[in-house]
Amino acid sequence: MADMSFEELANIQVISVSKKSEPLADAPAAVFVITGEDIRRSGATTLPQALRLAPNLQVAQVNAYNYAISARGFNNSIGNKLLVLIDGRIVYTPLFSGVFWDSQDVMLEDVERIEVVSGPGGTLWGTNAVNGVINVITRSSEATQGALVAAGAGDRGWETAFRYGGKLDNGMHYRAYGKYGDRDHTHTESGRPVRDAWNSKQAGFRTDWENARQRLTFQGNTYTGDLEQTVGNGKVSGLNLLTRWESSLDDGSNISVLAYYDRTLRTFPGAYTEALNIFNAEFQHSLPPSGAHSIIWGGSFRYGDDQIGNSRALAFLPANLHQKWSSLFAQDEIALVQNLHLILGARLERNDYTGLEFLPAARLAWKPADNRLLWTGLSRTVRSPSRIDRDFYTPGQPPFILQGNTSFQSEVANVFEVGYRTQPTKTLSYSVTLFHHEYDHLRTFDMPRPGTFVIGNGMEGSASGIEAWGGYQVTPSWRLSAGLSLLKDRLRIKPGSADALGTAAAGNDPAHAWQLRSTLNLAHGKEFDVIVRRAGALPQPHVPAYTAVDARFGWRLRDGLDLSVTAQNLFGGRHPEFGSSVNRSEVPSSLFVKLLWQI
Repeated sequence: MADMSFEELANIQVISVSKKSEPLADAPAAVFVITGEDIRRSGATTLPQALRLAPNLQVAQVNAYNYAISARGFNNSIGNKLLVLIDGRIVYTPLFSGVFWDSQDVMLEDVERIEVVSGPGGTLWGTNAVNGVINVITRSSEATQGALVAAGAGDRGWETAFRYGGKLDNGMHYRAYGKYGDRDHTHTESGRPVRDAWNSKQAGFRTDWENARQRLTFQGNTYTGDLEQTVGNGKVSGLNLLTRWESSLDDGSNISVLAYYDRTLRTFPGAYTEALNIFNAEFQHSLPPSGAHSIIWGGSFRYGDDQIGNSRALAFLPANLHQKWSSLFAQDEIALVQNLHLILGARLERNDYTGLEFLPAARLAWKPADNRLLWTGLSRTVRSPSRIDRDFYTPGQPPFILQGNTSFQSEVANVFEVGYRTQPTKTLSYSVTLFHHEYDHLRTFDMPRPGTFVIGNGMEGSASGIEAWGGYQVTPSWRLSAGLSLLKDRLRIKPGSADALGTAAAGNDPAHAWQLRSTLNLAHGKEFDVIVRRAGALPQPHVPAYTAVDARFGWRLRDGLDLSVTAQNLFGGRHPEFGSSVNRSEVPSSLFVKLLWQI
């Protein structure tokens, strides 16, 4: 990846836009690819840190282990409009339709790429893919043969990881890994320590077998983590098992089957405990091209067993709940004329709360030349209710101050997009997307009588903006990359709503953000990388704008042995990125030294 030209990068195969492999240059969506090489050279030590490389995401650190991550607005610590997958496994929780980032970890050295799609993906991926899709794809075990040992330490903590890959006599490749990380607590603006130190342990395996027509993958992970809190310490743990089978048939079609089991345990003294078991199965069939048509269709079934241990502070009622989700989708890519394609698709998805949801989409892609793509899209997508919308109560016993709403509807988004991607010269490439979202039935906190709140659907509004990024090859050894996002939202409480908190509860987003990255290869196996990030101020609660500078120096000591030094948040001192000024954490400057050995 380090020596790839822009033409080669444009031909990286992505699957998140059309649910089939296609070159990045042909994908009619706002999709940004973070390569494994990008992650290595950034010095990132966690998955949320790696996601900062995507200019079409808003990434804000809440404390030492929690992040607020979203696309196109609605960012908060329980954000619910972004679908995240790891090797095809959906990692959002039906508790609040979002992601517990303290539980999501991968061995970053084994990540092949992260596909970040901003904009709706409901037709192919289902409800909750409202404003974007993050698809983390790890390398096959065939690509991770041999041994790898990584160890790093700094003034914020330390980590170590080991991985070994091999091959069996029957042609099957395998790998196994283990990792441990420990992070220190953060501080408030006044310098007071925040009780948010954490440590985590994770181990896993993957096997891959394939022949000319079939491929079979089986993988699993187990993890545990301790999270320090003001009242007691939290603990998270879990395991997951996944298998994927892909086959090419004689008629030119392709079939894939994916199934996985995911178990999550969360214990937070004084708040709640949760044991969540998810069973998921998916089927997909890509038909051979027939005339001007190229059709892909499939279905899925998902079952959740959620068991909550309530407390005096809060409760989910009923405490134990079984949920089912099922769906069917189809998409047809129609070649209208040469280089002009119409993509039509629809998904029917059923959930236990609102029944059947209809998610249609239409896209038009025109490629007037090999190095240019103009596309536009219209979509309808929804965020289906979660347990926090329907079943949440606080305190844990009556009389309740806040309670869920058994009539809570799905949040709806109708989206228009237009984008342009081009590589005008061998040394320059860029992508620009304009978008407009119309929202309805957004979540509110209604106050039907003084002192009592009920979750409702009393908000509507719109969000418009621009996403742009590009790269320039200054010299054969020096590359510059830049990204910019502009966002303007206009949310309003609907007439008749008794909302008491206003539109601020929907999210807290900067009106602008940009980043500039320099990647420089020096002589004798040395490399120097700098990333400058700027995030605008958050309106309510107010968080000042900040600029962060991260730098990394890497040195190949000899074949298979690399040393790197990463400095984060240079020059700026501590700064907050999210939350109320009373007790919020501030992100400090830090230094991290890492040694990587491979044989």
